Amino acid sequence: MLWYLPIIPRFKHLFANGDDTKDLTWHANGRNYDGMLRHLDDSSQWKNIDRLYPDFGKEARNLRLGLASDGMNPYGSLST
Repeated sequence: MLWYLPIIPRFKHLFANGDDTKDLTWHANGRNYDGMLRHLDDSSQWKNIDRLYPDFGKEARNLRLGLASDGMNPYGSLST
């Protein structure tokens, strides 16, 4: 089953609320850079994407989406 959830109105709603806006830009404005892996921004893949697309990484309001497939079985058999 595939669900369609329009994402742009949800993003607009999130940025309309001041408390949510602070949380959405926390990775760029309120982080502690101590060399430990505490946020996805500290990972090598995130830094690689920032190198490939430097204009996207400069803006703190840009959001990145991740796909979670926990519990999804594309083959239909849980015993394999």
